[in-house]
Parts: sequence; structure tokens; C-alpha cells
Amino acid sequence: MSAALQTTTIGLSFPRLVRSEWIKLRSIRSTVWCFAILVVITIAMAMLLGAFAGSGSDGGQIPQAQANATIVNINTAGVYLSALVISVLGAVIITGEYGTGQVRSTFTADPGRTGVILAKAFVLAATTFVVSVVATWIGVAISAVLQAGKGVHADIADPSVFMPILGASVYVTLIALLAYGIGLLVRSTAGGIAITLGLLLVLPVIVSLFAALTNAQWIDDVTRFLPSEAGAQLYSYTTEGTPPQPGVMLNGWGGFAVLAAEVLVVGALALTAARRRDV
Repeated sequence: MSAALQTTTIGLSFPRLVRSEWIKLRSIRSTVWCFAILVVITIAMAMLLGAFAGSGSDGGQIPQAQANATIVNINTAGVYLSALVISVLGAVIITGEYGTGQVRSTFTADPGRTGVILAKAFVLAATTFVVSVVATWIGVAISAVLQAGKGVHADIADPSVFMPILGASVYVTLIALLAYGIGLLVRSTAGGIAITLGLLLVLPVIVSLFAALTNAQWIDDVTRFLPSEAGAQLYSYTTEGTPPQPGVMLNGWGGFAVLAAEVLVVGALALTAARRRDV
């Protein structure tokens, strides 16, 4: 009896659940396609902008602050598209199991459900972050060489450059987790993707339109707490002495805190719902 109990306990350990979810993730065709598109977008945008972005007006070396801003903008230009692509994967990896019925086997292996749901989220986040970081810094290396020939010599080690570039990968990872939580909550591939893309694409436009029509500052402030707007602070280049703007302003850490809190709230709701449902 004790031996059987020990075997069951070992089988349900979190590292084993992570390993199982890693096997699932890499065996899904959509995983390969989404990550491949992310890599292509990230590197291609860096190469194109690095090759064609302008240099100083006199053809010489431009000021350091301008060079730093240029290299950050070049290597974060594709983040928005990458986030849209990875949000599809975030939703599909869980809704696909509901669609095929595989989720029954998944939850049978872990009746508590919490462990396997967290393991899947961990694998998604870790893989997305690593792929994004590698692709982004390949783009940085290529674009830095291309821009150096135009007199743009950015200080990559400067926190004002390093942190936004790293923040781009953090943003993409958080969006993947947000989509995962939404997918788990609605259990529908079409619904999960539609809601996530609506939050990223449609809702900011609607809220901004209302803010412009009503000229209400509080509506404009609400816009800055939306996932895409708050997350954008993670990869925005900022310098000291930037004139303040009216209303609520978020810096990189503030944007991270807002987006992370939204991910945690959606994830907690989805986890609670998944534990209470029959499937």
C-alpha cells in the first residue's frame, strides 16, 4: 500500500508534470509555427530597420542618447506583432486539449488540477521567454553592426537600452500567459483568441476614441491600464528630463506591475473555474 502511494506521489510531482507538459508543447504543430513566426518577425524587423533607418544629418556619429533610443526602437518595433502571434499559442495550448478531449486524461493524471495547470503555464512562459530573448538579441547584434556603419553606436550595457530590450521579451511572455488564462477560462479556441486579440487590438481603440470624443482625462487614464498600453512601458525608451504628461503615467516597473497583476487575476479566476468544473 505504501509503495503504491509513494509511486503515485512521485508520478504527480511538479517536475514530472513540467516534463510532461514540455513534451506536449513541443509536439504541437502550432508551437513550432508560432515560435518560428516570432523569431522571423523579431530578426527580420531588426535587420530591415537596422539597414534602412537613417543616421545623423551630417553623416557622422550621432549623440549617445539618440543612438541608444534608435537601437531600442529598432529592436522593439516587432514586439506588437510578436505578442499577437504568441497570444494565439497561449490560448491554443489549453483550448486545444479541451477541443480534442485530451484534457480529461490530463486532469485524471492530476485530479487536483492545480499542479498541471501551473506546470503548463510554467513551460509556456519559460519557452516563450527563452525564444524571445534569443531572437531579440540576435536582432540586436545584427542591427548594431548595421547601424554602426551609419554612425549610430549605442551603449548596449546602458540600463536605458538593456532594460527595454529585455522588457520586450517579458511583455511577450506575459501576453502568452494572459492568453493562456483566458483560454482556460472560456475553454474555446475561437473564443480565447478573439477575447485576447480584442483586449490587445480593439479595446484600446474604443477607449481612446471615447477619451478623444469626451475629452475626459479619467477615460484616457483608463487606457493606460489596458494590457497593451501598460505593457508597452516595458519596452519603451525613456530618458531623464522627459516633460511630464497630464494624468496617470506609468514607468517600466509600473507597467510591469499592472500587466502582471492582470495576468495573475485572470489566471486565478481561470484556475478556480477549472477546479470547480467537471472537465
